[in-house]
Amino acid sequence: MSLAAKVCGLSTKAAVTAAVDGGAAYLGFVFYPASPRAVTAAKAAGLCAQVPPGVARVGLFVDADDEAIGAVLAEAPIDILQFHGHESPGRVADVKLRFARPVMKAVAISGPEDVPAAARYEEVADLLLFDAKPPRGPGALPGGNGLAFDWRIIAGRSWRRSWMLSGGLTAETLPEAVRISGARAVDVSSGVETRPGEKDLDKIRDFLAAARGLG
Repeated sequence: MSLAAKVCGLSTKAAVTAAVDGGAAYLGFVFYPASPRAVTAAKAAGLCAQVPPGVARVGLFVDADDEAIGAVLAEAPIDILQFHGHESPGRVADVKLRFARPVMKAVAISGPEDVPAAARYEEVADLLLFDAKPPRGPGALPGGNGLAFDWRIIAGRSWRRSWMLSGGLTAETLPEAVRISGARAVDVSSGVETRPGEKDLDKIRDFLAAARGLG
């Protein structure tokens, strides 16, 4: 089975092209205004227009209300909704029904005690994403912080849903992360940037080449 890769936080046509050409299975667009990677629905629509069939367009939201989600979906052809906040299982189920889109739910991990939270979403989410717990303090982003967690925490566990590994991944760390965690899908954002919100095309290509080499 090949290793599927998601490049998140895309905001330019060049970065989208690099991700598509490199074989990314998922492209992530951030609709969280506080993020340096945030895009408007109109901009995302233009970026999504160049995405070929078979590549999933993922919209990332953080504790967004129905109005905000609906406004994005009215303009941008998003295939999967990614929730990266404190959305409850009930909220995930409601949004999935209301907007008729598959849902990916991020679960923040820092220690073994955080893993049971993922089980709460297995009945309602279509995909799980394991990410490093964000740093404490004001202004901390829920993801994209370049932080990794101990991959051994999730190693060897069985999940009823497909899952994706995220958090501080780079082309260099990817082989070890996959070997330890057993991931068959991975997500990268800060690991292919020169600074938050600015994607490096060479880093995108290198990361996806590393992912292909692990397939």
